[in-house]
Amino acid sequence: MELSQRQPQLDAEITPLDLRFSSDELTAERERITSFIQEQVDRHDADGVVLGLSGGVDSTAVAHLAVEALGRSAVHGLILPRDVNSDANMSDAERVAVDLGIRYDVVDIDPVMDELLAIDAGESASDEDDWANRFVGNTSARVRMTVNYLVANKENKLVLGTGNRVELSLGYVTKYGDGGVDCNPIGNCYKQQVRQLAADLGADEGLVQKTPTGGMVDYETDEKEIGVEYDTIDAIVALTVDGNVATAAAAEIADTTPAVVEHIQELHRDNEHKRTAPPMPTDA
Repeated sequence: MELSQRQPQLDAEITPLDLRFSSDELTAERERITSFIQEQVDRHDADGVVLGLSGGVDSTAVAHLAVEALGRSAVHGLILPRDVNSDANMSDAERVAVDLGIRYDVVDIDPVMDELLAIDAGESASDEDDWANRFVGNTSARVRMTVNYLVANKENKLVLGTGNRVELSLGYVTKYGDGGVDCNPIGNCYKQQVRQLAADLGADEGLVQKTPTGGMVDYETDEKEIGVEYDTIDAIVALTVDGNVATAAAAEIADTTPAVVEHIQELHRDNEHKRTAPPMPTDA
């Protein structure tokens, strides 16, 4: 992969570190991921795949890759909105399914959420602080995972994850929620690369450049919650998590501060438990 500083990205904006694939690398990556999806389905003797569609670039890219790998009849999309989701996001999700010609279902999970949240009607369930948002958001993700597997088990399909490299690295997923999947086709791709793949696959430009939102709680964007823009996160993860660049040097290359670099590194360290199997005692 070719790395160069301050090259234009897909939307002609300047990025701290260009992590895009070369033309040959892009072709190879697209073939690698579609082969991976087919191999996973064959390995588990499955009849296809199920994935959640959010209207964002990650799930859009995975849906396109799945159709390319398996054909549209083997792909089942699930759109699982809550009242905090914008109508535009859900409309985008449906548009992806319709454009690809795949089967899809829309299931409102608010009734299930209402029942679960009624179990604890105390202050923590209604308080609007950060902890309460995470509590509700994580529960939403786990309900969605349950629906994904309900459909997948019924249809003998695998659940495809839509997490990218930086999300998985930082633990920006819910344990046993959107992190609960059978495989992660774009798990090795930085956000810039996911956008590049989506564009190459023919996804709508508006979806390719769409600002990511988690859709779990009522906040504006993923970047607002993390506190750092994705292009900068991409650069920091590539330089300091996947590479060995020192904090000060990474901050200079990424055009940010050492404090921001340390924040991303801390997220990576603190969320290691989301990237590993649950611990158990060692053998005597």
